[in-house]
Amino acid sequence: MSTASTPLRVGILGAGSIGRPLGRHWSAAGHQVTFGSRSPERLSDFVSTACPGARAAGLAETAETNDVLLLSVPYPAWEELLQQVGDALSGKLIIDATNPMGLSDQGNIISTLAPGLTQGRHSSKALPGSTVVRAFTHVMDELLWSRGTQQRHFWGVAYAGDDAGAKETVRSLIHDAGFTPVDLGGLDDSASLDPGGPLFPHMFTPADLRAAAGLSA
Repeated sequence: MSTASTPLRVGILGAGSIGRPLGRHWSAAGHQVTFGSRSPERLSDFVSTACPGARAAGLAETAETNDVLLLSVPYPAWEELLQQVGDALSGKLIIDATNPMGLSDQGNIISTLAPGLTQGRHSSKALPGSTVVRAFTHVMDELLWSRGTQQRHFWGVAYAGDDAGAKETVRSLIHDAGFTPVDLGGLDDSASLDPGGPLFPHMFTPADLRAAAGLSA
């Protein structure tokens, strides 16, 4: 059953363990979903059985024909993806769900970016013609489908961005995916979403999420 008040054209750039469950949620909510892949023919069985209302296409076509794009490729492929389709992302709303994750010498999860630089800000600098919102970064991918269907809106998903209108769209998409949106503020306020941050990689109730992020109730 559709729950989307205004159906959106959503492209998934990276139809893997993050992109597939989110695309399924959004398609079920009534959005027009395109799964983008270097080899879209490999997605035919998945689309026909798990997400029959969606379609598969190449990365360039997906970027060009959709208004909202989810970046969900493995982080080592992030720069290559932007080089390939970055021009087509100009003027689009970009949900960046990628994570620059590494390990410290002590074995702790850390961000591989320079100190003080969030992935959201990094994306916005790399895509100056796009509007970037960070979301779906701190939730373990294997839980995106089960928690979003079996315990709808019990769990929180944090998001951050600088544009109020874009954030409202992403807030709605988080809700349509079966989670409760929690606003962290702007892109420079989103370090808690990145690897090494207090939210990564965990699921929280909305109240616990706000507390972990240091927000007031």
